[in-house]
Amino acid sequence: MNNSSQLHTFHIPVMGVAFTVDTPSKVAQYGIDSVVSILEDELLERLRKHFSTNYNIPYSPIEKTDEDYRARRITAYLNTLNEIVTKQISNLRILPMDNEEIKKFMDLLPTESPLKKSYNALSSLEGKELEDAIQDVRKQISAGSIDVNIMTKIDNLAYDKAGNPLPPEYSAAKAALRGFAKSNLTSSIVFSAGLNPKLYSYCADFEDFYPDANGNLKKKIILKVSDYRSALIQGKFFAKKGLWVSEYRVESGLNCGGHAFATEGYLMGPILDEFKNKRNELQETLFNACNEGLIELGRAPFASTPKVRITAQGGVGNTSEHNFLLKHYELDSIGWGSPFLLVQEATTFDMETRKQLSEAKPDDYFLSNASPLGVPFNNFRNSSSEELRKARIAKGKSGSPCLKKYLQYDTEFSNPAICTSSVKYQYLKIKQLKQTCETEEEFLMKKELLQQKDCLCEGLSEPALNVYGIDAPNKFGATTVCPGPNLAYFSGLHSLKEMVDHIYGRINILNQVPRSNLFINELKLYVKYIEREIDEVSKKLIERKTSYFEKFSANLLSGIEYYNQLIDKKESQAEELFNGMRQELDELAIRIKDLQFIKVPVMV
Repeated sequence: MNNSSQLHTFHIPVMGVAFTVDTPSKVAQYGIDSVVSILEDELLERLRKHFSTNYNIPYSPIEKTDEDYRARRITAYLNTLNEIVTKQISNLRILPMDNEEIKKFMDLLPTESPLKKSYNALSSLEGKELEDAIQDVRKQISAGSIDVNIMTKIDNLAYDKAGNPLPPEYSAAKAALRGFAKSNLTSSIVFSAGLNPKLYSYCADFEDFYPDANGNLKKKIILKVSDYRSALIQGKFFAKKGLWVSEYRVESGLNCGGHAFATEGYLMGPILDEFKNKRNELQETLFNACNEGLIELGRAPFASTPKVRITAQGGVGNTSEHNFLLKHYELDSIGWGSPFLLVQEATTFDMETRKQLSEAKPDDYFLSNASPLGVPFNNFRNSSSEELRKARIAKGKSGSPCLKKYLQYDTEFSNPAICTSSVKYQYLKIKQLKQTCETEEEFLMKKELLQQKDCLCEGLSEPALNVYGIDAPNKFGATTVCPGPNLAYFSGLHSLKEMVDHIYGRINILNQVPRSNLFINELKLYVKYIEREIDEVSKKLIERKTSYFEKFSANLLSGIEYYNQLIDKKESQAEELFNGMRQELDELAIRIKDLQFIKVPVMV
C-alpha cells in the first residue's frame, strides 16, 4: 500500500531496531506514515513467521544457508507487511460508514482534513447524492506509507562460512537496500547517518528508483539531513545518477532519540529557515542535474519538476510547535517519535520498560557513550540493559558477547574488525589503558568512558521478539531504549487516539514538568553538550582544537540572534510558543559567553 494523499501532518520516524519494526501493521490502516528499520534480518524473519501464522499468509522459511538470505528475508518481511496493510484497508473500505473502525479512522484525522469534512457531511445527504458521496469517501481512505530506514554507517562486509569476504553487494546496508528494492512496496527508503557513496550508487541498479513513463517513482529516496549544505551535496550526488531525492528530513542534532549527530552549534530554526528560503533553488538545481543524468543514461527525463518534501523532527511537544513549524517553515510533515513509545498501539517492546518510561523523571534521560559507533547515544538510566551492563562490570566481566557483528568496525587490536562493546575489545583496551595512562585518575576516567559501551544489536531488537513470545536466538535478556530528551515532558501510557489528539491540539497530555519550547530545549542541549566537551578536553578524554569551540559558540550565538528576530516578527501570531523565550535566550547567551574554552589545554 502507499499513502499518496498524505492524510496526516505527522509521521512516526524509525525508533531503535525493533520499536517500529511492525508499526505499519498497527497505524498504516489509519493513514499514518511510519518507518521500519530493516537492519536485522533475523528479527524480520522470525516476525514474518509469527505474522504469517496470525494473518493466514503462506510462509516458507529463508535459512542462513540460502543464497542472498539477508536481502530475501527483508523482501519477504516487507511484502508480508504490505499484504497485512492491504487487507486492512480493503476491509475498511467496505465497512458501513457508521462502523466503529471507520469512525476511528476519521476521528484521528486533522480537524481541517478535507476527507474528514466530507465524511461529516454525509449526515446531511440522502439518496443518490449520499451514495455518490459515500463512494467518494471510500476511495479517499488510504493507508499510511510503509517506509524503511537504513543507517548508512552500518555497512560492514559479509563473509562466507570459511571466513572469506563476499562481494561488496552482500554488505549489510547494500543487502538491506536490495531487500527493499525487490519488495512490492510503493514507498520510500530513508537514508540516515550521512553520505555513503557506494550505497547511494547502488540505488542505480534498481529500476524502481527511476521514473516510469508518467514520471512516477515506485521507490522514493528520503535523506535525513542536519543542514541545507548536506542536503544539497547529497542531493547532487543522487541527481547526477538520474536519481531523485523526494524528501529531505531535517532532524535536530541533539533533541532526538537514538544516535545524536550533533552539529557544530547549528540550530533547528536557522536551518529550517535556510531550507525555506532556498527550497525553490534546491529543487531547480537538482531537477536540472537529475534530468541531465537521466538523458545521459538514455532514459526519458522528468517532464516537470517532481515535488520535494521538506519535513522536520526532533523535540516537538505540542500542537502550537507542530503548527508553527508547518506554517512558518512551509513544511510537509512533522516527525513525532519518542512520545509514541508510550503508545502500545503504535510501538513494540516490553511493558515493563514502557511503564518505566511512563514514570520517568527528566534526569533519567541522558546522552551516553553507549554506541560502538563512537557517536553520542540518547539513553535511559532505568533500562534493563543498563542494569545488565553495570552487573557485568561489577562481576569484572566488562563488555558483551558479540554475536550479530553489525557494529564491528575497530581494528586497533584485531583484523578483521571487532566491536568496541565486545568482551574481547574491552579486555584488550583496559589492559592497554593500564599501561599507557599516566595516573590512576586518568585510567579510571577512561575506563569508565569505555565501559559505557553497550550491545545495541541485541538490546534494540530482542524486545520485539519477547512481546510476541518468540524465542530470541541469543537470549540477551534486556531492553536498550533510546528516547529523545523530549520524552521527559510526557508521562503515563496513552492510546493512539490520545497521542494523535494531543498532536492536533484536541487534548493536552503533557505532564507538569516545566517545559521550554523546542527551540530553547535544543539550545539548552547544545550548551550542555559544549560544556561537557570542554570538561572532557580538560580531563584529556578527547582532543579538540580551540577553533572548534570558537566556531561552536559563535554558531550558537548567531542562532540566538535569529530567534530574537523571529520573536520580533512572529510573537503576536504565536504568543503561546514564544512566551518567556526572550528571557531564556538572554540567559543562555550569557552562559555561552562565559564558556572558558580558551583556557583549557586543547590541541592547537
